[in-house]
Amino acid sequence: MNISVDCADPYRLAQFWSQVLDLPVGAEDTPESDEVGIGVAEGQELLFLRVPEAKTVKNRLHLCLSPLSTRDAEVERLLALGATVVDDRRQPDGKGWVVMGDLENNEFCVLRSAAERAATGD
Repeated sequence: MNISVDCADPYRLAQFWSQVLDLPVGAEDTPESDEVGIGVAEGQELLFLRVPEAKTVKNRLHLCLSPLSTRDAEVERLLALGATVVDDRRQPDGKGWVVMGDLENNEFCVLRSAAERAATGD
């Protein structure tokens, strides 16, 4: 199974997600490629596919990331990579998540880490 993301610039977006996930872009992929992949498991890829139309509405499917660091540290790291905050759903008690946008405004969420969830009994 693959997960495909339509986009204007597959190589650029794959480079961003490569940094987010700490996984390499396919060795054969180039900036001119119409399809760029990141291997996420044996025989499975996160694929970025060049399409002519721009994104116009909210994603119906998105990735949720549970970082090894804290949620807030991961949000700061992703902002430094060029992501944006779309909707901040963090709560005063430390629960919640952050909806972010990648370089082409595809939404994804940053959840609390397993350690953060365990600390509050969630």
